[in-house]
Amino acid sequence: MTYNLTGEILFTMRIALGVEYDGHGFYGWQRQQHVPTIQEQVESALSKIADEKIEVYCAGRTDRGVHATGQVIHFDTHAIRNLRAWVAGSNTHLPAAIAIRWAQQVDENFHARFSALSRRYRYVIYNHSVRPALMANRVTWYYHSLNIEPMQKAAQYFLGEHDFTSFRSAQCDSHSPMRCVHSMTVSREQDQVIIEIEANAFLHHMVRNIAGVLMHIGSGFEPIEWAEHVLTQKDRRLAAETAPAAGLYLTYVSYPQQYDFQANMSSFS
Repeated sequence: MTYNLTGEILFTMRIALGVEYDGHGFYGWQRQQHVPTIQEQVESALSKIADEKIEVYCAGRTDRGVHATGQVIHFDTHAIRNLRAWVAGSNTHLPAAIAIRWAQQVDENFHARFSALSRRYRYVIYNHSVRPALMANRVTWYYHSLNIEPMQKAAQYFLGEHDFTSFRSAQCDSHSPMRCVHSMTVSREQDQVIIEIEANAFLHHMVRNIAGVLMHIGSGFEPIEWAEHVLTQKDRRLAAETAPAAGLYLTYVSYPQQYDFQANMSSFS
């Protein structure tokens, strides 16, 4: 608890929120000067509802053009509002591309980022000879025919704990390249090839760099074993180009059992 200038006790509540957004047109999650970001928009909306300055913390800082259906954030506030106000009220102040999906009060030990056990991302590839129009900024267009069988086999090399140096960007500020991939699948739904990957955490551009390698293998440009070679060499220069941001979605974040957000999560996850 904190105190105001007259010595009165101010009770602080910690609120967790689920956020969905179309990342096209925004310079990523993290607040920056002079460019539109998701964090800036969300903090501005919440501050209006709380009638005080709100600072939020997220489970995963998505890049420019990346989307989310299962982003989780938290903030502290002295304002007493019902949970519906944090959802419906905030959404009236948000652009159409961003929506608060749910709200839940949590204890002071909860942290959207540091309490998370794992994150799940989905990468959606529109695999067709002609580019899409309506989904242009929500999928990655890849015109070479993809065979998902070798992609599925190559994906198995990434399971478990590995040094993912070959799949991190030059701008990555993580202290360690070690990450543990819990699950990874490749599937096809008509013209869409979908890569699902869940890990304890991710390096900067890690999913998009893995997707780039898998697309090269699926199109027959490289053999299945190339995925293992790139991984073990720990050299970003040996991998494929970084796949576009448009196809990437943060879909789910898991937490310890006492923070059961499962019922609130988007059906997309």
